[in-house]
Amino acid sequence: MALTQLTVVDTAVGILQQFGLADLSMRRLAKELDVQVGALYWHVKNKQELLAQVAAQLLNTPALSVAAADFASPAEAILQLGRKLYLALLPIQDSPEVIEVATAMQATELQPVLQLRALLEAAGLAAENARYGQQLILNHVLGSVAYRQNLVQLDVDAPLADGFDWGLQRAVAGLIG
Repeated sequence: MALTQLTVVDTAVGILQQFGLADLSMRRLAKELDVQVGALYWHVKNKQELLAQVAAQLLNTPALSVAAADFASPAEAILQLGRKLYLALLPIQDSPEVIEVATAMQATELQPVLQLRALLEAAGLAAENARYGQQLILNHVLGSVAYRQNLVQLDVDAPLADGFDWGLQRAVAGLIG
């Protein structure tokens, strides 16, 4: 099987899902693909670029798409997108860290993140404020996912209601309410 960028990213996603970010090293990835580490650099510049591509694969799915026309208001669409992101990332170990790296790199391939900003602009926020609002909501989603994953990892018996939706509603209301 020829080594392709898609194969590299697919394998990286598999390692992340099965073992977590700590085990997703270039050396481990090369071993899984049965190639030398240097062969990976034909397909990704560095680990940060790999993580950005992993994030894109995790997020760019039809299940995470929200059509504003399907909702009574942009606020409802934003809430639905936030909830979908939370539920999609929750079962993927260390996903908040991967998404944070991708967004810090100004990754333009993360469709739900771009859609979030567009929805905020459609709700009446100026472009710069929509960018800040996008970061606020994304931080809430990622922080809530990390919190829930930490509880599971620490085997803490906590109620399922962790305040995610309440916080999301308050953030959206504060931004466009």
